[in-house]
Amino acid sequence: MFVRNKLVPELMVTDIQTSLAFWVGCLGFNIAYQRPEDGFAYLDLNGAQVMLEQVEPNAGQWLTAELSKPFGRGINLQIDVETVAPLIEQLGVAQLQLYKACKDTWYRADDVEVGQREFIVQDPDGYLVRLVERLGERPVCSL
Repeated sequence: MFVRNKLVPELMVTDIQTSLAFWVGCLGFNIAYQRPEDGFAYLDLNGAQVMLEQVEPNAGQWLTAELSKPFGRGINLQIDVETVAPLIEQLGVAQLQLYKACKDTWYRADDVEVGQREFIVQDPDGYLVRLVERLGERPVCSL
């Protein structure tokens, strides 16, 4: 049985097929289910889930304002993956540029630092997607 997460963002997209080529073809998501007649797909990557819905001006969708690219201004979606290297390679094959190059970053979380190897790429509509390979934890470095 497919388990849906308690929080799943639904992204409005201009072209569902172009978006599926990115999310499925480049990032490795699977289509859990879709409604092609509605321009809708529910995607999953090892428990990371996102819904895509193609914008249809007369469909009565929940839009609070007119959409203009880049979509999703002010948000980035962090997705944990086993390793980032194959994804960077696949994006290169697809001739997609990274928004932020891959680097190792350590973020303080109370009394430890949490490490992640991360990069950011924009999807076809401009949503920022941050792919993260976990590096573990270490004590906070005192300066």
